[in-house]
Amino acid sequence: MPDNSLLIRFNKPYGVLSQFTPEGRWRGLQDFITLPGVYVAGRLDADSEGLLLLTSDGQLQARIADPRFKMEKTYWTQVEGLPNAAALQALCNGVQLNDGLTLPARARLLEPPPKVWEREPPIRTRQNKPTAWIELVIREGRNRQVRRMTAAVGHPTLRLIRAAIGPYTLDGLAPGTWQAVTER
Repeated sequence: MPDNSLLIRFNKPYGVLSQFTPEGRWRGLQDFITLPGVYVAGRLDADSEGLLLLTSDGQLQARIADPRFKMEKTYWTQVEGLPNAAALQALCNGVQLNDGLTLPARARLLEPPPKVWEREPPIRTRQNKPTAWIELVIREGRNRQVRRMTAAVGHPTLRLIRAAIGPYTLDGLAPGTWQAVTER
């Protein structure tokens, strides 16, 4: 990576697109990041939260975003219901989706749940339906993959937070804030 290149970690809030320009009801990154010459490496849906990496280095951008490099992505997903061992094992083995079988993943219940910020707006809750948090580590990047995987094992995602991309984490970042990565 060139010495003058920039890599930043951004904690993307709910309702923000992984692009600078707003669209419809969704806000854009321009509301949070005013650095010139940085581009998103990968994407995160507007209704998902968490770690987004941006860089001024085109080669690094490709390496982060391209599934061929198999950079692991760690997600914390709040799901409807209480997943049992069979549901977690199914996530680990790979789940059949309409676009094929997912690669094997790592999945575990997060007990206690992760300490995360309040979401605006809050997720819908149902008094008679418990929720649980799963940590899911995948090496692919299919469209809405984590949501489709949890739904396929009977536990629809209510809230989705990307906690890490490879060695880069959300640690120390409040929603809507960013920080330059100094060590590569």
